[in-house]
Amino acid sequence: MNVGDVITWKRIFTEDDIRQFGRFSGDEGIHHIQTDDQGRLMAQGLLTATLPTKIGGDLNFIAWDMTFTFLRPVFANDAIECRVTITALHETQDLMHVSSKWTCLNERCKEVMNGHAVGFIRR
Repeated sequence: MNVGDVITWKRIFTEDDIRQFGRFSGDEGIHHIQTDDQGRLMAQGLLTATLPTKIGGDLNFIAWDMTFTFLRPVFANDAIECRVTITALHETQDLMHVSSKWTCLNERCKEVMNGHAVGFIRR
């Protein structure tokens, strides 16, 4: 892993994903259980936030600070790509301290969420 590395992951949330996450998390606001006037079901912000955390999990990253900024809604069947960029690394004997930033784009290349994280990976 090096500063500047970019790790990507793409996901499409289904209506079933959104409804199940709502039941699991308790976030069952009306906009997450009923479609809007265009027939779209909106994903929970924290469901969208699972995109960069999935990448972190793949790296065995343990966060102590994470910030999310939600810029646009994500709807069922939107293809969302998350790009995590490693911005800083500092190695100690037992840990690799990692800072990263991310952006998530829908299939229209519109940014739906961004943020950053600081944490570590155990060696």
